[in-house]
Amino acid sequence: MDKTVEFFFDLGSPAAYLAWTQLPALCERAGAELRYRPMLLGGVFQATGNSSPATVPAKGRYMTTDLLRHARRYDVPFDFNPHFPINTLALMRGAVGYQLQQPKDFPRYLDALFKALWVDQRNLGDERILAAVLAEAGLEPEQFHALVTDEHVKNALKANTEEAVLRGVFGAPTFFVGSEMFFGQDRLCFVEEALS
Repeated sequence: MDKTVEFFFDLGSPAAYLAWTQLPALCERAGAELRYRPMLLGGVFQATGNSSPATVPAKGRYMTTDLLRHARRYDVPFDFNPHFPINTLALMRGAVGYQLQQPKDFPRYLDALFKALWVDQRNLGDERILAAVLAEAGLEPEQFHALVTDEHVKNALKANTEEAVLRGVFGAPTFFVGSEMFFGQDRLCFVEEALS
């Protein structure tokens, strides 16, 4: 019985944000390890022929309403970001970089960026705003720049994204419990069942 949840995510996904607000407590209840797997959602979409629900107006409107419903159910703050979608390449390289090279700062990085995007509605596609968010979280913008330009970090993000696609991932968030895959933050109940 595998007691690990692999969480494939991209910071630019509002559904990944909502999952992130719930997963630590879910894993604690189940006595499971939460393993963060940063990937580039744009790369996944390109490889699989998928696209954001926002590209279909009716689906985009519904998804926004549904995300707000889940935020209320989870009792977490959520405001849809008017700058959505943004290019998350640097943000996801940052996630991989902190995870690999500054692991003690990785949780702080995720917390700062998820909240900046999906609570405070900040435009993290603007380098000045991103630098301010990092500084406010006690993270050095210069360190971030060094991480996102590191070839090892770039290759690790590519490898994570390629692995996700090979394992059947087509969007974010996606979870694995052993070989069983679950897509969408609204499937966390099934993740919890798989762990029990």
